[in-house]
Amino acid sequence: MNLPPVGLGTMGIDEPDPIATALDLGYRHVDTARIYGNEAVVGEGLAESDVDREAVTVATKLWIDALAADDVGPTARESAELLGVDGIDLLYVHRPRGAYDPETTLPATDRLVDAGVAGAVGVSNFEIDDLERASEVLDASIAAHQTELHPLFYRPELLEHAREHGYPVVAYSPLAGGKVGEIDEVVEIADRHDATPETVAIAWATAKDPVVAIPKASSERHLRANLAAADLALAPDEIAAIDAIDREEELYPE
Repeated sequence: MNLPPVGLGTMGIDEPDPIATALDLGYRHVDTARIYGNEAVVGEGLAESDVDREAVTVATKLWIDALAADDVGPTARESAELLGVDGIDLLYVHRPRGAYDPETTLPATDRLVDAGVAGAVGVSNFEIDDLERASEVLDASIAAHQTELHPLFYRPELLEHAREHGYPVVAYSPLAGGKVGEIDEVVEIADRHDATPETVAIAWATAKDPVVAIPKASSERHLRANLAAADLALAPDEIAAIDAIDREEELYPE
């Protein structure tokens, strides 16, 4: 799946204006989830914008309580209705937990693609073994893998698997929950480029093939700054300096 370098994460956004503003500024990938409770809000934002629906990749995720084979279809159709779309461009399995069974859940998602309810199926928060099994079971290849990735938490093996199998890694929480402004290495590089630490963190993530990022932002200022990260090219030594940070802080562990 071809995704832009920077998209919009919407966890915690509870009004449609930031969605519409993001689209008007040039965002073309909007990500939400059942568990966020804001699919209807995202749908309102999509409807408010003059951007053509076909130009935007709309993604949502099925939570672990809706992964039984009989629940996948009805839940995804309800998500599409809440989003106000005929089809969900990218439908994720949010976590391989709860009712998830690759032998039954994934064929149910494939049926949604066949029915036009979903354009493609992705996975989220999967381990290598989970990714391997999903690759074997799904009719088509994995469309994307969404995982936590930021300067304080980085798993190169997931990127390597994505490169080998030809799908993008979608980095959520690329700003480390707001902590990137406290990381000396990131701040120093930001000062060098007359940029914000947030912009540098996103640029670092998206410099890694095949990563795209979905930072969350509500204000126009932050939306613009995050989008600008696509134009910031970090030097190899700057990327290496952030890679070498000796801290691991996973924000959303199992």
